[in-house]
Amino acid sequence: METNTVFCTIIPPHVLDKLAQAEDPTTFEPARRTLEHDALQRTRRRITTVRGMAAPTGTPSDKPNRTIYDARAQETLPGAKVHAESDTPSQDATVNRAHAGLGATFELYLKAYGRHSIDDSGLPLDATVHYGEKYDNAFWNGEQMVFGDGDGELFLDFTIPVDVIGHELTHGVTQYTANLEYFGQSGALNESLSDVFGSLIKQYALGQSADQADWLIGAGLLGPRIHGEALRSMKAPGTAYDDPQLGKDPQPATMEDFVRTSRDNGGVHINSGIPNHAFYLAATALGGNAWERAGKIWYATLTGGELASDAQFADFGRLTVATARSLFGDGDELQAVTKAWSQVGVPLG
Repeated sequence: METNTVFCTIIPPHVLDKLAQAEDPTTFEPARRTLEHDALQRTRRRITTVRGMAAPTGTPSDKPNRTIYDARAQETLPGAKVHAESDTPSQDATVNRAHAGLGATFELYLKAYGRHSIDDSGLPLDATVHYGEKYDNAFWNGEQMVFGDGDGELFLDFTIPVDVIGHELTHGVTQYTANLEYFGQSGALNESLSDVFGSLIKQYALGQSADQADWLIGAGLLGPRIHGEALRSMKAPGTAYDDPQLGKDPQPATMEDFVRTSRDNGGVHINSGIPNHAFYLAATALGGNAWERAGKIWYATLTGGELASDAQFADFGRLTVATARSLFGDGDELQAVTKAWSQVGVPLG
């Protein structure tokens, strides 16, 4: 399978661009370093295609196989191996959070959707922590997770929010399934699917119903100096933060405010607010546990083989409607999904 060489980070370039223009060196230095690092990684990903993982022989286990490495403030991967699957908890809280987040992701995909790890063939889950100095990001590089420690002022340790871990690993699930192109609407769908399943992983781990969930992505990640509660809000896109340094959350909730830009691969982290909000509307209209009905429809649409790699919002919307009908018939699910896309202004006709 040919894979799109995508380098996906949780902090979007538009946020780092804004921080890099600050006058205070404690703000602009980590942001500039992070931007330079991420630009280099993106170039590397374009030059070297993702090596396809060989599927393990035998039956994939229902237990995860997690290994955590420590980069020790360097930028060499994977770093020193510090924690294996069977080890007792580490004295390093970051290692334990990474281990738990990989496990929470594995668990949701297995228990809710019968998927065995990221590739559905039991792919071992590797993560590197303490990557770089004051590195303000986390990413999936096609083979493993990587977490920065943050700078402590703007962003805290990137292992803190479990949905950030779930978000990044879901880029791996997309890579192994629909392989959505990381540009324009298909790129925004790629980002949105990571937010959807990142949020579901958090809700599943906390045992929360759709109405109990906060529908925030990255809550707990913003530092004490920042006016905001998270990186994104699926419930109310555009309201996650409003801060002199970060700027204002630019996400639209409906097609009426769709942002046309050449930056960030055509605004993939911005316009993802629209399909994010559609999922939130469908899930909350149905109530109960969001992973059970709305999540099942989104998962089957992503993995069912019908979703083109260059799919637009309307293509994805139509497929979710068809999936809702085939999974659940002409009931509440079909109505909730159809209405949700209509509410965000994505035409399905």
